[in-house]
Amino acid sequence: MQMVQARGFGGPEVLQVADAPALTAGPTEVVVKVSTADVLAIDVALRKGEGRELFSVEPPFVPGTGVGGTVISVGDEVDVAWVGQRVVAITGVMGGYAEQAVIAERELVVVPDELELDTATALINDGRTALALLEAGDIRPREWVLVLPGASGLGLVLIQLARACGARVIAGARGTTKLDLALQAGAEATVDYAHPDSATRLREATGGSGIDVVFDGVGGHFGRTAFEATARGGRFIGYGDSSGAPTEYSADEAQDGGVRVLGPELVHIGGTDKAKRLAEQAVNQATAGQVRPIVGQTFPLERAADAHAAVENRTAVGKTLLFIP
Repeated sequence: MQMVQARGFGGPEVLQVADAPALTAGPTEVVVKVSTADVLAIDVALRKGEGRELFSVEPPFVPGTGVGGTVISVGDEVDVAWVGQRVVAITGVMGGYAEQAVIAERELVVVPDELELDTATALINDGRTALALLEAGDIRPREWVLVLPGASGLGLVLIQLARACGARVIAGARGTTKLDLALQAGAEATVDYAHPDSATRLREATGGSGIDVVFDGVGGHFGRTAFEATARGGRFIGYGDSSGAPTEYSADEAQDGGVRVLGPELVHIGGTDKAKRLAEQAVNQATAGQVRPIVGQTFPLERAADAHAAVENRTAVGKTLLFIP
């Protein structure tokens, strides 16, 4: 089989196609013939050598945390009825960029016949994360919700789910293309956080009432702007820092402003019963037409380096997937 390996830490060029023997399932595992693989910012970070204090990754390794495909073999302790079943699953922090992946049976999520496999794959990470954030946000009808970034795969799912809760959604992003995509997903208003007057525009979007729930995956200057715009009694949920720096605030500031602050532990749920429940919920909601991930770009397996470059350079919009024939 073919796979993509990071031969070292560095730029996208370290991703190289390699051949490997067919995989074999352990007693409680299955082998999946991969059709689609998720491409995430964490894949890019690990390829660059970042996050090594959290993840034990050393080159050469196969990136990829989520896949969709068909079960082709099972371990001795796994029901053979899985063979032939379409599934999506989390691989862990490695192993998705390949024609085959070994998956623990407990991670398998069945994909109904009426749902496209690429749609389900686009939700295996972003869907469960969005639902975890949504539960923490405890959104009420007519509340103002700010989604940052609003045109990422996760952000676009969050917009749809928040709207389904009856919220009024503002999306923050850079550039007209991404802002328009957020509007298509259901945002009521958008703010370009590259604009020098973004703070004023954010306040004006709510008519001066402030933001009730902030989902901050950007951090940095605009994360701070969003924190300052959070209404008394609001919830500020910081889950990422795509700007390269976290949002800075003090506990005293949050207390004085009456803001409840929650952190990135909300999205670190891999391997838990909650993660499986939320992944199944996301797939079920997509099957029912309640949420639709927006896949902005796809690449064949051998162009994984181009996929990483698009994510790293922020030219990607929505979800990025690898297609594996």
